[in-house]
Amino acid sequence: MSVILKTKEEVEILREGGRRLAEILAKIADSVSSGMSTKELDDLAMMLIEEYGDKPAFLNYTPEGVSYPYPAALCVSINDEIVHGIPNDEVIIQEGDVVTVDLGLIHEGLYTDHAITVAVGKVKKEYLDLIYATRESLSRAIEAAKPGNYTGDIGYAVESYAKEKGYKVVRGLSGHGVGKKVHEDPYVPNYGRPGTGVLLEVGMVIAIEPMLTIGSEEIAVLDDEYTYVTYDGSMSAHFEHTVYIGEDGPEILTQA
Repeated sequence: MSVILKTKEEVEILREGGRRLAEILAKIADSVSSGMSTKELDDLAMMLIEEYGDKPAFLNYTPEGVSYPYPAALCVSINDEIVHGIPNDEVIIQEGDVVTVDLGLIHEGLYTDHAITVAVGKVKKEYLDLIYATRESLSRAIEAAKPGNYTGDIGYAVESYAKEKGYKVVRGLSGHGVGKKVHEDPYVPNYGRPGTGVLLEVGMVIAIEPMLTIGSEEIAVLDDEYTYVTYDGSMSAHFEHTVYIGEDGPEILTQA
């Protein structure tokens, strides 16, 4: 494992890239509505990224174990889809859906990553509670991302809160280092024990991204090789921020 510490100059670029990404994704999240296709959201993402003069991080990226490049800028995952849903004209968002939009941005050669889950129209209270709990688990995880702590402290913060609220943490998907590439070391799981895992050092930049589910923690991948779903078809939610481990503690880079 080789963790890449970022220089002060690189962190400044990541701050600006993260700010831009937060503004773009907020506009996309605000645009999610029933009757629109997921491809329309991807088109909006591309338009906004181009307006900023930046590049999409996911488009044409090929993760390990996948046979072809990701064909879009934006990931749009609906209901039991946890992450990496591929936008297309055939998938139409419906009233009552829970939709996650996940976007990566390349600004001046450096990468940031950010995800938001939104409710579409009138959504069941149990689903709204899940969305809130997932967002809150991210906040608690970020609080634990202090220099001198470990990735296990981050995972414990997510899992302990999820258990308290009666949710399961998705297994097999995790947060990760980010900055020079879409995915870097270290692996940042959403479960763990305090004081275990990789030491958090000043200069690290990581994507923290809890994924919670109402049902099973087990996952499956669809035939498209990208879309991960809950094994039992239960509802899921996902939030993500890019976080800098600074001398004074964690700093959220993906906020406007």
